[in-house]
Amino acid sequence: MGYYALFYHVMDGFVERRLPFREQHLAHARNAVARGELRLAGALADPADAALIVFRGNSPDAARAFAEQDPYVRNGLVQRWEVRPWNVVVGADADIPNATASRGVS
Repeated sequence: MGYYALFYHVMDGFVERRLPFREQHLAHARNAVARGELRLAGALADPADAALIVFRGNSPDAARAFAEQDPYVRNGLVQRWEVRPWNVVVGADADIPNATASRGVS
């Protein structure tokens, strides 16, 4: 299993313009969490021009499907999006536990 980062590049005024679609978007996200696909999500700040949504799975398919069905994307709030594999090597949920320790790095 791997991690996949879904990046949203949003329109100007996103914070205000998202309000009519926010509950639908959050319900969509909660459903992805319940299925075990979505791990973390949130808008980036200062400036609020992008968002990051992290998925865990065997392929990027869940991340792509999430974007394609997201009310923010469907209603034009997201100018463009992309999914990229994310190689997590350090942390509690790293793909390679104790990677630095196994190489003698301290």
